[in-house]
Amino acid sequence: MYFFLCNLSFLDISSTSVTLPKLLDILLRNSKCISINECLSQMYLFMALASVEFFLLAAMAYDRYVAICHPLRYAVIINQRLCVLMASGSWIFGIVDPVTHIVLISHFSYCGLNEINHFFCDPSALLTLSCSKTQAVEGMSYIVGAFVAIPCFITTLTSYVCIISTILRIRSTEGRRKAFSTCSSHLTVVILFYGTLICLYVRPTSTQSLELNKPFALVYNVLIPMFNPIIYSLKNREVKGALRKILNWKLVF
Repeated sequence: MYFFLCNLSFLDISSTSVTLPKLLDILLRNSKCISINECLSQMYLFMALASVEFFLLAAMAYDRYVAICHPLRYAVIINQRLCVLMASGSWIFGIVDPVTHIVLISHFSYCGLNEINHFFCDPSALLTLSCSKTQAVEGMSYIVGAFVAIPCFITTLTSYVCIISTILRIRSTEGRRKAFSTCSSHLTVVILFYGTLICLYVRPTSTQSLELNKPFALVYNVLIPMFNPIIYSLKNREVKGALRKILNWKLVF
């Protein structure tokens, strides 16, 4: 679990490093210009790291499934070799996944307005500026969703269906509580991740709005990477004790 958490922490640091520096530059220096190469680089890294997170969360869900549903065989199934394979596979497939998108978008022509209605180079915002036909990229997005996002989501969902059914079969309340506590943090992160992406991209075309997309994108780019360490740290007794002391001190003060 801690091996995967290290990968998730590095992923959160990387994803915030892709979009937030430019956002801070816009807010602090009012520097709103970005070259097309910088824009494509930012878009590629954003899409690649999002793809890595799909795979990584699915791998972590499988890890929790084995820990709860097959606890006596956990050390045998989730060995060091499998952990390295799942983590490295998540990074490799995630990094390769958006290459075709970026190659297609880089050949588009842009005419008229050159203002991106977003705080970073979001693919949907950039495509609205192109005067080329964007059907190829849109079709590629559906293909990627079918072969990347959907299998990862099904894997994660299936793992938690098995986990919840196993927990419900535990007779003692204390046993159910301990079993659920081993996966509650990851389940919270999964709900935040998929919930935000569904609100951001999986909506009817009639309700799609770049102005509405920006708050959800801000949650995905800023709040979720910030909350992930807090969510996992609250399981630590020392962290919870320190938090109680801070809250008590503020209440007394």
